[in-house]
Amino acid sequence: MKDSKRESICSVDYGFQRIGGKYKCRLIWYIHTHGIVRYGVLRRMVKGITPKMLTQTLRELEEDKLVIRTVYHEVPPKVEYSLTPIAEELIPFIQHVKEWADRRLEELDKDIEPISCD
Repeated sequence: MKDSKRESICSVDYGFQRIGGKYKCRLIWYIHTHGIVRYGVLRRMVKGITPKMLTQTLRELEEDKLVIRTVYHEVPPKVEYSLTPIAEELIPFIQHVKEWADRRLEELDKDIEPISCD
């Protein structure tokens, strides 16, 4: 007998809830390509993101066990982010999507200027 209190969810929906949104995949990709990354570096790398949105997105990634946040108790404060092994499993998927999008962007109107993902 099924527990009536358990939530039902499609695994595709679950996966995209973890990595969906405007910045999550890009943050995962940037951290992957740069290894351990400090907050300020991420803020400069992700064009258009507000400090509030960056903090919120990083917290969500941390809650979902995709990012490790390491705090060094020193002055000035130092915080670094790295990927968990669970997040590393997503890299081939993100790489495939990136390659697909690179091909599509080449075919698009020249008024669109792709930004670097590295």
